Amino acid sequence: MQITVDPSSPVPPYEQIRARIAELARSGELPTGHRLPAVRALAAELGLAANTVARAYRELEADGAVETRGRHGTVIAAAGDAAHRRAAAAAEAYAERARHLGLTPEEALRAVTTALRVAYGESEQP
Repeated sequence: MQITVDPSSPVPPYEQIRARIAELARSGELPTGHRLPAVRALAAELGLAANTVARAYRELEADGAVETRGRHGTVIAAAGDAAHRRAAAAAEAYAERARHLGLTPEEALRAVTTALRVAYGESEQP
């Protein structure tokens, strides 16, 4: 597992770690069940504070990308399962909110499409 942190980057170190581990998990380079290094070990390897790595792991766990199993460490979660469940729950909540606001399905979908384009750095125009 190759993780590096660019100290000159405007992206905080914990986010660089989180993004790299998530990328490795999505690509399959880190398979489901793969045990990540202990927080202190990875922190020492990267020359960072343990709290920085711990925050990255907490963010990954909140995203459903990893699972913490106490003494058994932190492992890569089943690919996409938790992320897809959370996305579906968010979509259901949005759909219900849009309905309460009186939006048509087309208007609600247009709002989501625009938000996704902005979030992914694409043009707002179709």
